This record gives sequence, C-alpha cells and structure tokens, in this order.
Amino acid sequence: MATRARYLLTIALVAAIGAGCGATPPARFYTLDSQATAGDAAAASYAVMVGPVAIPGEVDRPQFVVHVASNRVALDEFNRWAAPLNDAIARAVAGNLAVLLATPDVATAPLANFNAAYVVTMDVQRFDSTPGEAALVDAVWSVRATASGATRSGRSVAREVVPDKSFDALAAAHSRALANVSADIAAAIRTVAAEDAKAAQANAPKSDTSAKPGKPRSRPRTQ
Repeated sequence: MATRARYLLTIALVAAIGAGCGATPPARFYTLDSQATAGDAAAASYAVMVGPVAIPGEVDRPQFVVHVASNRVALDEFNRWAAPLNDAIARAVAGNLAVLLATPDVATAPLANFNAAYVVTMDVQRFDSTPGEAALVDAVWSVRATASGATRSGRSVAREVVPDKSFDALAAAHSRALANVSADIAAAIRTVAAEDAKAAQANAPKSDTSAKPGKPRSRPRTQ
C-alpha cells in the first residue's frame, strides 16, 4: 500500500513538474494610437469617413510580423494586435484627422446614419516592422467628395525609428508613422473642400445689378 502511495505521489510530482515546464508566457496585445498634434488651421465644418483600409496579406493576422533578415519574416505568437490591423489603422487615422481638421465629425466605416462629406480609402502597400530599427508604412490613399464626386489621391511613405527591440516601441513607431500619413490626407481633404467651396460660389445665382432703373413717367399737367 505504501509502495502504491509513493508511486502515485511520484506520478503527481512528475505531472506537476511537466506542467510547469510546459507553461507558456502570456500573450501581450497592442494598439495603434493617434499621435497627431493640432495646428493653427481653421476647424473643418464637414464630416469625414475613413475606410475601408486594405493591408498586405502577410500582415493581415493577429501576430506581429517582424523582419528578421532579407526576404524573411517571423510571426511572434506572444505579441499580437488587439484588433484586426486594418481596423486599428482606420481608427488611428480617424483619430489623427479629428485632431488635424479640428472637428469631432470623423468616423470609421461602416457607420449608419453618418453623412460624410468626404470619404477616405486606403490601400497600405507595406507595413514593415523591424524591432530595434524602424517601422515603415507605405500607403496609397484617396479622398472623395460624396456630393461632387471630386477625388484627390496620393501616396505617403513614412519611416520611424524604433529606439529599442521592445514591441511597445515598435507599436509606438507605427503610430507615429500613421500620424505622418494622416497629415498628408488631412491636407488633401482641405484642398478638395476648398475647391468644392469655390465651385459652389461660382455656380451660385447672382443678382442682376446691371439693369438701370426705369425712367419715371411724367404726370399729366392740370389746367
């Protein structure tokens, strides 16, 4: 009986040790923040919608995809994005535009009953992460006026230094890069809005001030 008890105790200890050795570190989850700072431009009087945002297939996953060598990347299972990366990018850009345009009327698509005057779409070509080196965002974007259909497109490439090999520093660098991209988009929105305002003013009906007043009729003379 004592031998059996010792045997069972040994099995329990081995199992406990094995469970301890097999324990995995907890996953860490990261977000992208809005890093833009307000300027001196006048507040926008229109609403802006951001989305959809397309991202490269290799980074369209929860894990951080980091560059480890030329033509080679690695997926880090324990450092992940808290939300789908395309949604995180859209929210960060929307937050930046709210600051840069000085208006709270900026939202991410889709949002019901939100009448946007301008819609921003993005196609991210590269979203490179190199710990301890740099974060790079290369994005093609387009601004479309919903009323006139006028569009303005551009491409922004932003590279930010990552001061150390931590994933906190990497996520922060990507946030700064997106702030730079957002500044280009905000400038394009203001340009399209100014063109729309100019066109509306030119097409507005004008009052005719060139007509001369009629000559008053002479009153008949009385005898």
